Amino acid sequence: MANRWLDKFSLILITFWVGALWTTGAVAYVLFQTLPDSQLAGQLAGKFFTYVSYLGLFSGFYLLIHRLLGYGTQALKQSYFWAVFFMLLLVLAGHFGIQPILAQLKADALPSDVMQSVFANRFKTWHGVASIAYVLQSLLGFVVVLKK
Repeated sequence: MANRWLDKFSLILITFWVGALWTTGAVAYVLFQTLPDSQLAGQLAGKFFTYVSYLGLFSGFYLLIHRLLGYGTQALKQSYFWAVFFMLLLVLAGHFGIQPILAQLKADALPSDVMQSVFANRFKTWHGVASIAYVLQSLLGFVVVLKK
């Protein structure tokens, strides 16, 4: 009985995580298209991305452990496992690697907007890396949904 509940909980986590990835990507686009202040749009989008990262960290670890407990080493032969694993790696890289770099570049640019500073090119590059990682994570989310 408890195992069935844990299976259902994994479905709920997949729904929240992948849904949040896609929704946050759309919301960020709308913020930048709608708000006249791009700095405010960036701050709001950054909050959303941070919350999705926390959700991804929890979900990724839970889903991997749940799969390993349910399938043992056979889990290592499943595309579902590897899709979740790489999604989690992308969350870890983004949250603990890329985002701190972006935050530091913004801080170094103060009191100016980073896009109006000498750090603009470096910020654009790292923002591009973050965007690619996010899109990859979102696409891997499709694999997780389809393989579950």
